[in-house]
Amino acid sequence: MKKKYIFILSFFLSVASFAQNNITIKGKILDKNSQIPIEAATVFLTLVKDSTVIDYTISDKNGFFKMDTKKITKPFFLKISYLGYETLKKEIQAITENRDFGLLSLAENPNNLKEVVIKNDAPPIRIKKDTLEFNASSFKVRPDANVETLLKQLPGVEVGTDGKITVNGKDVNQILVNGKPFFDKDGKIALQSLPSDIINKVQITDTKTKKEELNKEASTSNNASINLTIDEKKNKGFFGKFMGGYGTGDRYESSALVNYFQNKRKISILASSNNINSTGFSMDEIFDNMGGGRNSSMSYNSGGGSFSINGNRFGGGKGITRSNMVGVNYADELVKDLETSGSYFFSNSNSDNVNRTKMITFLPTGNINRESEATTNSENFGHNLNFQLEYKIDSTTTIFVGPKFTKSNSKYNNDSFEKSFDDSGQLVNESKGQVFDDSDRGSFSNAINFNKRFKRKGRFLSLSFNNDNSKEDLSSLNKTNTLFYQGSDPDIIRNQIRKNKNVVDKYVAEIEYSEPITDSLKVKFGLNYNTEFKSDDRNTYDFNSGSQAYSDLNPELTNHLTSETKIFRPQTGFSLKKKKYDINATVGPSIVQFDNNSFYLGLPTSLSKNYVLPYANARLGYRFNKSKSIYLNYSYDVDFPNANQILPVEDLSNPLSTVVGNVDLKPSRNQGGYFSFRNYDYATRSGYSIYFGGDLYDNQVVSSVLYDTSIKSKTTFENVSGTYSTWSGSSWNKTIKRDAHTFKYGVGFSANYGLSKGFVNGEMFEAKTLRLNPRANFTYEYGELLTINPTYNFAYNDSKYTNYRTSGASSVTHRFNIQTTNYWPKNWVFGNDFGYTYNSNIADGFKKDFYLWNTSLAYSFFDKKMTAKVKVYDLLNQNQSATRTISPTNIRDEENTVLKRYLMFSLTYKLNKFGGKEKSSRGNRIMMH
Repeated sequence: MKKKYIFILSFFLSVASFAQNNITIKGKILDKNSQIPIEAATVFLTLVKDSTVIDYTISDKNGFFKMDTKKITKPFFLKISYLGYETLKKEIQAITENRDFGLLSLAENPNNLKEVVIKNDAPPIRIKKDTLEFNASSFKVRPDANVETLLKQLPGVEVGTDGKITVNGKDVNQILVNGKPFFDKDGKIALQSLPSDIINKVQITDTKTKKEELNKEASTSNNASINLTIDEKKNKGFFGKFMGGYGTGDRYESSALVNYFQNKRKISILASSNNINSTGFSMDEIFDNMGGGRNSSMSYNSGGGSFSINGNRFGGGKGITRSNMVGVNYADELVKDLETSGSYFFSNSNSDNVNRTKMITFLPTGNINRESEATTNSENFGHNLNFQLEYKIDSTTTIFVGPKFTKSNSKYNNDSFEKSFDDSGQLVNESKGQVFDDSDRGSFSNAINFNKRFKRKGRFLSLSFNNDNSKEDLSSLNKTNTLFYQGSDPDIIRNQIRKNKNVVDKYVAEIEYSEPITDSLKVKFGLNYNTEFKSDDRNTYDFNSGSQAYSDLNPELTNHLTSETKIFRPQTGFSLKKKKYDINATVGPSIVQFDNNSFYLGLPTSLSKNYVLPYANARLGYRFNKSKSIYLNYSYDVDFPNANQILPVEDLSNPLSTVVGNVDLKPSRNQGGYFSFRNYDYATRSGYSIYFGGDLYDNQVVSSVLYDTSIKSKTTFENVSGTYSTWSGSSWNKTIKRDAHTFKYGVGFSANYGLSKGFVNGEMFEAKTLRLNPRANFTYEYGELLTINPTYNFAYNDSKYTNYRTSGASSVTHRFNIQTTNYWPKNWVFGNDFGYTYNSNIADGFKKDFYLWNTSLAYSFFDKKMTAKVKVYDLLNQNQSATRTISPTNIRDEENTVLKRYLMFSLTYKLNKFGGKEKSSRGNRIMMH
């Protein structure tokens, strides 16, 4: 209790006395020879005694720096670091008042190409030409924290409650460890499972394609990539974590992760088993693998139950999932200049769900109201194998091969009941059905890149080949009864087995040659060949009561469809790269052969069309200075209809909905644009970003639906023009450090606005949809004792309609959450996660709001190698999943099964041995105060 009073008193005293206890240090940094100001030099203060980083800042475009810091009464160093220059170091005994250091000159380092930085002299942050680099040891995290916790401490890096990472407003789509994937490139496992104290550097760059990487080209991406480099001393040894827990309601969780690192050789094994909707490899020291976690986005929607690694989905989408997984990751340099990495996963999941839905479908003359209930179970078994080989034939020639294999089996059971009502509330039809699906799916994809760089800089030859082949065999038993109460349609009773075989084969081959005109201007010439083949074989057999077998072929529900698109694209372009900006543009014609075939009711149908269509893509990046930049992108491309949209063949598989194609459909043309502006000031540790973009469609393919008196629909497809979709957003964040107090502020806003068109009962409708999503978050940290993080999200959806009886629909969702973590007393951790969600305008029978409160108490012992923990999920037993979705044609309210309250006891053991010695849990990292 006494410590809590001390904390409260110190908090208010710190805030009140900040002005008089702080001083300002400033100066200007110049090149010693040219006297030109140096932008983005790192200025930092370290104690002489132990090199602890006290504070840091960055010089602006005029070379000026200004640092507000606390008074320092112990000897310290003022250090100035910039790549290619010798580090300037001044020892100062103490500083208790404002000081202007005037002009400070840096001398060029004659060995800058092989610069060696002593670890204690490494700056906290370094801005290189195209890389932002953080010295991990300069940022304060708890000794047992994971990499995700480290990233949250880095200026400009934001980690959302859904795990989404942005750097200065730019989305991170790739996370590597020593330049290689750690199980998967999206980094989920690395962030959750790797301890932060093995990380040396965090390097952030723009994400590059393999071709850009091998040819040392500038990135054309608007995404960011994070590379985690492992400390040399920690790159020899092994570490891991083993956890098991059991709780009320037979809830359980278990996981294991073991890593062996030996320089370039890295072997990792993970395994998990649980029935709480978890991926199973979280190293969250507070809540471990709790499904829905800490009021994450999963809790607001379906309760979780699914996740993906390397594009392979594990678990179901809705309901409660029991999952098991085993994975192995391997990376090594087997022989000189041959780098390899790969991973294998086996997964098994079983998901149960009960769904309840109410839906209003809009019509010009009225609305259709549907109510449905469904109980589902799905079980999945999956194998996922992928590896990468990169061989440097010589210093200028590289070949890369990245194959991937997947094999899966899925079983799905659905027992459903649905009723449809007209606008006056009269029952029109109802259906009851049982579906049993058994699916086998296999796929193989590969990426091959050959790159040759020539003596002249910018001249290269690139060849690439990509394939993606998949095959699925589906056997589906359907027992459905559809009854009609109005009109003259007869009831439809089905008892049949459908056997589908779906094949997709995609191949892309490309050759590109780049020729430099000047040091900054390059022209490119290339050929691209793309072919995609799809086939869908469906055979339906009705039940024969005489033979008691599914032996009677149903010709109306048997069909064969194929579609093949071949695109040959000669293209030319250029790239212009200057100090402040870079421009890339590619244009060319697309020569297309589009073939579609079907065989239905004994009649073959063929439809072949040839096109010559334009293709264009252009990008502009402009950097005002090291922290301020804009990005512009424009593209023009064409999409082609699917076979079932363009072939005049009826699909009667759904008793309530018939689909037939339209042979007169044209390809859909799309023009897209994007703009973003980003500004992050590392001197003030604050920044903001603004972006907006949109797509304009010509000849967009839309549905045209006709309903009869029994509310049976017949759907075909039409082209419409003038539709569009736009999106925009902004964010701002700032960090303030005051002694042991850290304050982080953040606000954001995103919006979508679009116009959709379609046809219902012969009339064109228009739907203008607006979505607004402002949000705010705040984090307060008091040293290593306390963290408080409140967040608020507001979502507004509004749609305006023409040619419907309904003129519009809207909904509002409020989400408030506060997370607190207390690390006192020593060896104890107490966490609370409290959230409130409110949905307006949801249909009667669905609860509008609920509270979700998770809590956890943990005690570490045995030198913090062991942790005993008790956790309660959904303490108030109120969790639910009721959502409203508004589309251009309907309003859908649904509810799915979610996890409810349970109590879990768990025990965790951590093992860390590097260089043959077990790491002390106390650690010896350099901490920032």
